[in-house]
Parts: sequence; structure tokens; C-alpha cells
Amino acid sequence: MLEYTEKIREISKQLLKECKVDMVIGFRKGTVPMMNEPTFIKSADEVGQLVWDSNCGINLANYLTNRKENIGIIAKGCDSRNICVHLVENKIRREQLHIIGVPCKGMIDKTKIADLFGKEILNVEEDGESIVVEGDGTAKVYKKKDVLQENCAICIHRNPVIYDDLVGDLVEEQKDVDRYEDVRKIEAMVPDQRWNYFDDLLKNCIRCYACRNACPLCYCPTCFVDESRPQWVGKSIDPTDTRTFHFLRAYHCAGRCTDCGACERACPVNIKVRTFTKKLEKDVKELFNFEAGLNPDVRPPLDVYKTQDPEDFIK
Repeated sequence: MLEYTEKIREISKQLLKECKVDMVIGFRKGTVPMMNEPTFIKSADEVGQLVWDSNCGINLANYLTNRKENIGIIAKGCDSRNICVHLVENKIRREQLHIIGVPCKGMIDKTKIADLFGKEILNVEEDGESIVVEGDGTAKVYKKKDVLQENCAICIHRNPVIYDDLVGDLVEEQKDVDRYEDVRKIEAMVPDQRWNYFDDLLKNCIRCYACRNACPLCYCPTCFVDESRPQWVGKSIDPTDTRTFHFLRAYHCAGRCTDCGACERACPVNIKVRTFTKKLEKDVKELFNFEAGLNPDVRPPLDVYKTQDPEDFIK
């Protein structure tokens, strides 16, 4: 994917020179390995900062909510799907956007690589389908497919679903991927096992809200955890408060989540936050045959009523 960088810079420079956009939202090199940073480029002279590699996992759609400017935005498959969600939910207008689409083969998991390398990482380079990790006097090479983020390993929408320019050829979508194997294992548990599973899953949560802040769907002016009149849930790390936060946030994403992985990528204690949203994603797919963000002209199933909807009690 490194070859995309020059094309991204070329398109961005042209857009800014011709004043077609007020800014381009993309990525610049981070100050630490595997942590590229979102950046707002407002001048053609600044486009040299833009980069693209397998460390661009943050969902840039998070920076579009309620903006008034004309914006160029770099979008891989999941970003483009969240842009669709923003369009459906009237958080941005299509005519404001120039979407620079990036076919994607997945983002690497910084935590997985750190665990494999076992010491301080000083530099990470991408070489085709290999990831070269360097430390103090040590270098190791990993196959990219072995160190992908979990959501990327099972992604079936790697190409942008909506774009104005494309920086490379569309990639082949993955076939015969079992996206919900882990969900079915939890569904098969007896209630006590399931309770213990989620207790263990959330035991390290520090209620930092990084998952919420990184999520492009969490744009409420006041989050329910910050509401004080009335106070819906406490802000402590009491297990009940913690469970309530995670389950209610997941339900708020039902029928909207694109499984971009931004929540897990942001978590400082490596909680598999997607466990909650993937269950709801699976239910929406099975009940309504719907996947979020594939078409900006189709409203999500929980937003509309149809007579053929499941559950007899509503008929």
C-alpha cells in the first residue's frame, strides 16, 4: 500500500490548488512506531506530510461530524462505510465531500506486534507483504497476514463503497470468511459461563472512554455517561457501571457499526470491545439482511418500520 502515498499527495495537492476543498483529512507519520496521526492539510504546500501504510487504522470519518467546510478525506473501506452512515444520519452533506478512496488489505495490530517482538520497538517498515520490526540491535520480519488487526483479517469490504477518486486498483474481496465464529462460541455458552466471560472481558476497563471517543458513531452532544440530570449510570469502575456503559454503547451502535476496529485500536488495556458490537451486527444481518454503510440511500433497519420485519408482536 506504500505506493498509494504519492497518488494521495497528487490528488490532494490538485484539490487544494484548485480550491475545491478547504482541507484534506488524512494521515501523517506518527511520533512513535505504528501510530500514524490524523492530520488536517489546508495548503498545497503541506501535502508532503501525507502518508499511507498499514498503520492508518484510525477511522477518519470520526472527524467529519457536523463540519461546515468542503473537505477532502482519505477513506479505506470501513472509513467510506462510516461516511455513508454519516450521510444517512445527516451529519455531513455529500456535496461537501471529495472522497479519495483507498483499496485496503488491512491494518497491522500494534499490540500483536509488540507482544511478538518482546522488547522496545524503534522502527517498523512495510515491505510488500512483510512487516520489518527493528529494536535495539534486533530486527524481525513478520508476514503481514499474521499481524493484522482482527477486524481486518475477517473484512469482506476492503474497497471503498463510495469515492470520487481512487488511488489504486480495487483489491479482491475476501471470500468464505467466517465473520461470527467467535460470536457463536459465546452464544453457545450457558448463562453462568457467559456472565463469567463478560466479567473477565471487562475486568481491566478503566472507564477512559477511548473506545467511545475513537468511534465515528459516538457523536451525541452529551453522552449518556456524562448526563447528570438525570444520571443514567455512575462514572466509577464499579462492575455494574462498567457493564452498563459497554452494553448501552453497543446497543447505540446496533445497525450502524461497520466493524472498523477503531474502538479496540484505541483501548489502552486491550479489551476486545468488538465482542459487543459484533453480536449486534450478526443479529441485524440475520434478522434484516442488512450491513451498515453500504449504501447512503438506504436507511438502517432500526430507523424504519416495515411490515415484513421479524417479531410477530408488532404486526
